[in-house]
Amino acid sequence: MTSVKAYAAQSAESPLAPLSIDRRDPGPHDVVIDIAYCGVCHSDVHAVRNEWGRTRYPIVPGHEITGYVVAVGNEVKRWKPGDTVGVGCMVNSCRECSACHEHQEQYCERGMTATYNSIDKRGDRTVTKGGYSTRIVVNEDFVLRIPQGMPLDRTAPLLCAGITTYSPLHRHGVTTGAKVGIVGLGGLGHVAVKIAKALGAHVTMISHSERKKADAEHLGADDFLLTRDPEVFKSHAKRFDFILDTISANHDYNAYLNLLRLDGTMVVVGLPEPAPVSADTLIQGRRSLAGSLIGGIKETQEMLDFCAKHGVLADIELIPASKINEAYDRMVKSDVRYRFVIDIQSLG
Repeated sequence: MTSVKAYAAQSAESPLAPLSIDRRDPGPHDVVIDIAYCGVCHSDVHAVRNEWGRTRYPIVPGHEITGYVVAVGNEVKRWKPGDTVGVGCMVNSCRECSACHEHQEQYCERGMTATYNSIDKRGDRTVTKGGYSTRIVVNEDFVLRIPQGMPLDRTAPLLCAGITTYSPLHRHGVTTGAKVGIVGLGGLGHVAVKIAKALGAHVTMISHSERKKADAEHLGADDFLLTRDPEVFKSHAKRFDFILDTISANHDYNAYLNLLRLDGTMVVVGLPEPAPVSADTLIQGRRSLAGSLIGGIKETQEMLDFCAKHGVLADIELIPASKINEAYDRMVKSDVRYRFVIDIQSLG
């Protein structure tokens, strides 16, 4: 075991604070990574504050990790000290079910091992602890290569926000000329705009906030719809081939589904409370409503390579670890453009 510095919460009510944690010694197939940066995802807030009701304390969040390999197990062939790498939302899976065999480890039938707050069923069965720490030890198959030239701070959020938006856009065949609507301009939405544009789509940002219009244009959106005006849903009915809904707050799916043309698809990647969906809305336009959860390791590597080729990076605010509790409060108020990233060197 090696003791490393981290930031952790001891309960739903306590702030994140410095804590020393133990990292296992590397096994034959493990990679030891010194963490340089870790993005701050809104799901970190939900987990730390036990808003999903399944948090194991103390919790060390963080699943948008970039850094450098410092050691490898004696059977590791693909990685060597000095490699620039990343770790995303999962660090293991059963490897035996049909989903794992299809490179869809995020849908592992026995449950993927999340990067934090999860029991590593194939490892030492301890609770995983994430990237708000100076070091992590990960099985070699769940390490990602960061392409040369990508800045590690702005790349870190791609390990969650990037793959969460790339996967449905790619899977549903968004390509040149597709009319795509992105609902919500936040940590996910701002990356979605960039990726959809890089795929060649005509991209419209759909938001309830008028102040987001200038930002959407700056990010490359071709158009902007302000949904505070209910007439917008009527005047733009049947406009889009594909809609990516990134909103986590409660909202009416039916209104957005009506913006789809015949055979259009809306994919939900946010996690609002359950919302009723009218069968008539789906039937009348032969529309589809789908969901998507991050992506497998193979697809995540494809996403990183795609983003490197097209210059897609997250827009971030770099913070020291000591500012993490303030950052959480600001995230809840949507006061960030568009992702906080922790400079892990600030842990000392």
